[in-house]
Amino acid sequence: MKKIKFTILSVILVSMVGCSTSSLVRTQKSLPVVYEDFNATHDKKNDVTISLFQLNNYTDTPRAGMRASNIIEGMLLIKGYTVVSHLKDKVPSMKKAKKIAKKDGSKYFMYGGVSEWRYKTGIDGEPAVSFQISLYKTKKYKLVWSATGSDSDWGNASIGTTAQDLVAEMMSK
Repeated sequence: MKKIKFTILSVILVSMVGCSTSSLVRTQKSLPVVYEDFNATHDKKNDVTISLFQLNNYTDTPRAGMRASNIIEGMLLIKGYTVVSHLKDKVPSMKKAKKIAKKDGSKYFMYGGVSEWRYKTGIDGEPAVSFQISLYKTKKYKLVWSATGSDSDWGNASIGTTAQDLVAEMMSK
């Protein structure tokens, strides 16, 4: 009887672990620091302005790039960054994005793409997202930070919450 209970418990545990997966790769550097603790009671806020462009959509899901970018914008604002949003604009080339960011007076610009934004087929219909985002210094056109991640979740989760969790993980460190 104990062997049967152990076997059933093992099967349930293995199936639970297999339903939610995540993969993340990022540069060794972290995002620029917004708040610096210069003594025990005060934080100094750096002026970190980012021009954010709609992510390129490499999926079959309409407006996936805009949806992912909107979540990224919210996460940047929560972290204290000043964001100049270009989410409603057509996705420019990298060269044009740099020119627009320069015109905005932004120190950085963020660019990237979405490669998966869907619910998997099957009985549970788990959400699956995958995207890449990079932060460039506007003046020197130099890559400062980059992260590539993918995540899937349980069938009762939404694409939005799965994407938000992934962005939070990508930007943590």
